[in-house]
Amino acid sequence: MKKTLLVVCMLLGAMSLNLQAQTSTEKNNSPEDPDNLAKEYFSQIMGIAASASTNTKLYQFVYDWIGTPYRLGGKTKKGIDCSKFAYEVYEKVFNTSIGNNSRNIYTQVDPINKNELKPGDLVFFKIRSRSITHVGVYLGDRKFAHASTSRGVMISNLDEAYWRRYYFNGGRMSLKAQNETGSEEEEVLHLN
Repeated sequence: MKKTLLVVCMLLGAMSLNLQAQTSTEKNNSPEDPDNLAKEYFSQIMGIAASASTNTKLYQFVYDWIGTPYRLGGKTKKGIDCSKFAYEVYEKVFNTSIGNNSRNIYTQVDPINKNELKPGDLVFFKIRSRSITHVGVYLGDRKFAHASTSRGVMISNLDEAYWRRYYFNGGRMSLKAQNETGSEEEEVLHLN
């Protein structure tokens, strides 16, 4: 009897806290604000915390490409490889041109620690090689979008054993590289 009463009290307390959290969230996020609705939508379908989803244009782009098959050298929705996917993200979302393969792209970034990654940063991997062989675009909440050889464009988690094993480094486009690729303005790639 005491255990049942304790469980009921704990459930009521948890429900009360959840209701309070929902009420404060509703006050902060106007349901009529399209940006908040988009953030909520993409956070749910991509498995990323709403607080981490800061760039809806990035998430919309990734969402539109999910499921595109992998094709080495491909650059269309009929098939694309990892570096061309990263290239397309930067071209269409950030209006910035980057290199055409993962090693070349890495020369254009400022290396950053895994703990400092922000949505739009690049993540690099050395898969069974001493050289960089794979690149993805960081989305936040330890998730990144990439073109996988086995499953095409998808979202993966940096904490998965496979990706942890081959992770090399993160990178943020440097202002120097942006200016060399034709960007006249010093713009921040992370739209908040």
